[in-house]
Amino acid sequence: MSDDGPSPFSLGLNEDVQAVQEWVHEFARDVIRPAGQEWDEREETPWPILQEAAKIGLYSLDFFAGQWMEPSGLGIPVAFEELFWGDGGIGLSLVGSGLAAVSVAATGLPEQIGEWIPQMFGTEDDIKLGAFCASEPDAGSDVGSIRTRAAYDEAKDEWVINGTKTWATNGGIANVHVIVASVDPELGTRGQANFIVPPGTPGLSQGQKFKKHGIRASHTAEVILDNVRVPGSCLVGGKEKLDERLARVREGKRAAGQAALRTFEASRPTVGAMAVGIARAAYEYARDYAREREQFGKKIGDFQAIAFKLADMKTQIDASRLLVWRAAWMGRNGKEFSSAEGSMAKLHAGETAVRVTEDAIQILGGNGYTREYPVERWHRDSKIFTIFEGTSEIQRLVIGRTITGLPVR
Repeated sequence: MSDDGPSPFSLGLNEDVQAVQEWVHEFARDVIRPAGQEWDEREETPWPILQEAAKIGLYSLDFFAGQWMEPSGLGIPVAFEELFWGDGGIGLSLVGSGLAAVSVAATGLPEQIGEWIPQMFGTEDDIKLGAFCASEPDAGSDVGSIRTRAAYDEAKDEWVINGTKTWATNGGIANVHVIVASVDPELGTRGQANFIVPPGTPGLSQGQKFKKHGIRASHTAEVILDNVRVPGSCLVGGKEKLDERLARVREGKRAAGQAALRTFEASRPTVGAMAVGIARAAYEYARDYAREREQFGKKIGDFQAIAFKLADMKTQIDASRLLVWRAAWMGRNGKEFSSAEGSMAKLHAGETAVRVTEDAIQILGGNGYTREYPVERWHRDSKIFTIFEGTSEIQRLVIGRTITGLPVR
């Protein structure tokens, strides 16, 4: 084969991604995992961990942008798997600003990207956060039911936003909020847009902070918007593009994807990688436990019941990782998700994480059910991956519609 011919098929990571994988794994092993139980019980944002990550450049715009633009598409999934192998709650605190950043990067104007995304990360001496706010009390999976409204005040070139958001990671404590709001309710999801709310904007406040089953080191809260006014320049993508899109929709023509759904589509493989990290942590812990724990005069790993369970756990994890990598590679290289590959990755990885962490508890027996061992926390953390950014049922709906071409309900 000539040097300039097609590259041979390979599932190996390139040297740059391997180096990042090792670097992030060390941080997860030495800093994140030892702190996991403490911050889970405190149910607070782990600011000291964010500070440590910022000092080494891990919590930074440069790191996230560099991995996002990595040519193979595997930079972000590989790094996220390692972070969540460390701990799910702390991991989500470290990457929570990323969803807001993606929502602006996906459709934002160059000047919006340059101005606002850096303010979602800050510097090692002044850490900042971003929050993406889509869900509402009556609009979770049904994004079309969003009631938050954005009305344009032409005289002042301002958008006036009113509504309540819920389940927002970093909601209320973020420096920059990105709000999904309806500008034309009659058009459903196609009449929605994303709006940037700058730091200190009057009218935005935090509502209820949620006490959660898992990922408790990640801040989740309501965000209340009461006559929030933002400059016209804070409409992501600009008003010209919005007006063109709405006009096409009103004429019955096809328009580009809806604001929230486009963000979720871009992020689904990365969410799958998070789930893989938690599942891998539980599998490795259970495997090592089975090698040491003795019952009936034998290592419990010698028993077929345990060995077969570990075999299934490992197989499911590797299958999930391959689905995540495929979707991430396709997204980075402009390949269309013709079979909803992003949803496949998120669906399989999320459900695998729940099964694998439950099996890990079973292998540890009574020990696994106590907080003295981390598998019960990983099990609690895993469940969110079948719920947020599209439930498993919604992923199946997306996949079903895509592969059949029918309006599956």
